[in-house]
Amino acid sequence: MAELIKVGMADLKITKSPSVLTTLGLGSCVGIALYDLDIKLAGLAHIMLPDSTQIKNNANKAKFADTALEILLQELKKAGAQKSNIVAKIAGGAQMFSMDSQSDIMKIGTRNVLATKKLLEQYKIPLKAEDTGGNYGRTIEIYPDSGKLLVKAIGKGVREL
Repeated sequence: MAELIKVGMADLKITKSPSVLTTLGLGSCVGIALYDLDIKLAGLAHIMLPDSTQIKNNANKAKFADTALEILLQELKKAGAQKSNIVAKIAGGAQMFSMDSQSDIMKIGTRNVLATKKLLEQYKIPLKAEDTGGNYGRTIEIYPDSGKLLVKAIGKGVREL
C-alpha cells in the first residue's frame, strides 16, 4: 500500500512513486498538482489566495498561487525533474457561498483558478486537466507513477483526471 502524504492548507510537498500526495477540503482554494512522469515525481500545492503581492502578511509562500508555484517548481527540479517534462492538473476554486454582490473580490475561487492558469502559462507548463468551479469542496490525490489525479467530492463521487 502506497504511503499517503497529506498536504495541508497553504502547504506544499513533493514525493516520488509509490507515495501519493493528497489534500483535503479544497473549497475556494486550488490544488496545483505538477508531475514529471519520466521520473515518477509529483508535487502538490494547496493555495488559498491568487497573489502574494496584494497581501502584507505574505510570509507563508505556499499560501499564494504565484509563490507556491515557483517553490514547487524549484523543489521538483532539485529532485531531478526536467522543466520540459513537467505538466499540471488543477482542482478546486469553488464558489462556496452564494453572494448577493457581484464583487470580484469575493470571487476568490474564480480568482485562484485564473491566477493559477495564468502562472502555468507564464511558466509554459501544460495544463492537462482540471476540475474547477462549482459550489462544492473537493479532496484530491495525485499519483506520481501515472499522473492520475483523483478528485473526490461529496455527492459527486470520484472523478479521475
